[in-house]
Amino acid sequence: MFKSIAVAARDRGRMAEVSAVIARFGLDSLAVRLGIGGDGKEGDDAQESAEPRDLPTRTRKALEALGPTYVKLGQILATRRDLLPDPWIAAFEQLQSDAPRLPFETLRGEVEAALGGPPESVFARFDTEPLAAASIAQVHRARLHDGTEVVVKIRRPGIRARMEADLRLMRHLGALAEARSAAVRRMKPAAMIEQLGREILDELDFTAEGRNADLLRADLASLERITVPRIHWEWTGAQVLVMDYIEGIAPRDPAVLKAAGIDPSRIAALGAELVLEMVLVNGRFHADPHPGNLLCLPPQVPGGDGLALLDLGSVGFVSPRRQHEFLTFILALRSGDPGGVADMLATWSQDGEVPREKLLRASERLVSRHGTGALVLNAMVADFFPLLRQEGLVLPPDLVLIFKAMVTMDGVLSGIAPDFDLSEALGRMRGRLVASRLSRLAAPDKLETALLELSRVAEEAPRFLRAATVRMEASSPPARESGRDSGREGGTARAVSRAGWLIGGAVVIHAAADLLVHWT
Repeated sequence: MFKSIAVAARDRGRMAEVSAVIARFGLDSLAVRLGIGGDGKEGDDAQESAEPRDLPTRTRKALEALGPTYVKLGQILATRRDLLPDPWIAAFEQLQSDAPRLPFETLRGEVEAALGGPPESVFARFDTEPLAAASIAQVHRARLHDGTEVVVKIRRPGIRARMEADLRLMRHLGALAEARSAAVRRMKPAAMIEQLGREILDELDFTAEGRNADLLRADLASLERITVPRIHWEWTGAQVLVMDYIEGIAPRDPAVLKAAGIDPSRIAALGAELVLEMVLVNGRFHADPHPGNLLCLPPQVPGGDGLALLDLGSVGFVSPRRQHEFLTFILALRSGDPGGVADMLATWSQDGEVPREKLLRASERLVSRHGTGALVLNAMVADFFPLLRQEGLVLPPDLVLIFKAMVTMDGVLSGIAPDFDLSEALGRMRGRLVASRLSRLAAPDKLETALLELSRVAEEAPRFLRAATVRMEASSPPARESGRDSGREGGTARAVSRAGWLIGGAVVIHAAADLLVHWT
């Protein structure tokens, strides 16, 4: 396997390990289909055969055996229902990275170098037994000299070099597969691997997680029941992160929450407000809000049940344009407007022109199933993404990340409060979402830019109208005998009319701006 693939000398050992794992789990035929196995010529020319039913499961086990970089690639693939059929999604959703707890003495050298001294001196108390372990880091409890309880997150030795080597191999194999297989090209592996690389580099640098925590805490300051751990920058660096320890209960079992005095329904309402605030108002959101990254906090006052956000290494960003598109899509769906849904699908399609009729048919099916009743994002996405795949539509990666975060949170909240309805939360926040959009548009720098552009249009209005008139006269012969000529003239006239209204508006606004300047 991979005998014909040339890689840098430093990565040959890792390539041999990857090849051995592929052979051990019987994935040679899959590699051939992807264009990265055999003599390297197969790709789409390989013999098509029925896919073994256990192939997705064997692939998932192979990714787990290859370690955290490949596990994270599989987790990204698990969000791509627009690209992969359900059996593959189900298999990749079960991916777990085996992370044994390391004896602290194997970490001591790096920890002392990062902290500037032994942790037993830096902290009033330091537990050498780890509290938890993950693929990239493990966590220990400690107490500061002022009595503050904290956790110390320590990066595993050698993990960065190994993951960077994996990324180099992935880029190489992805480029080969993309060149040899049209089916793989549609999945855009290069973009997917670049996304993976960005996420991994952010997660390996704990200062990035610290900055994410500070930014999200500032973003969510108006939500008093949301807690983001405070970062202790004096002892935080790329390899070690020190942050407040937070006591709480993961949102998994409503009975456990009730026994602790926590109301699952209030947590569900707060979680919905939180995810909408992050995605549609602030444009910065926790990209993986699963139960292990959330803690429910008992109320300090009646009705004050809270939520804490943990593990902020993976944070997504939403542009104002994408916020507007996502909200428009959801509102069109809930108002029973298949045309509006189709417009958004056309905007999002990355694979060129898709016939309007196909988009409309797909949108009508989606609206008929999810336009009324409770909005269950898990169910909607389970219909939406296969429908995209059937119609050959591929969503932009940033949009997939938004759907993933919202679906994950929706699943968590529905699990503790079965009657939870995201559309109710969306309705309650609609005014805030609109106000946020308008306030952004009314920002002074945006208004100045708009006025300058309108001023330019107003100044060029005479030249534009003269050019439009000449064009209309040239396209309209003196004697018109066909309906086609009349239609062309009518279309041109309508275009000029609309342009006239726009220019007139620009002139009026420009004049108003001049008056404002003189008055102020």
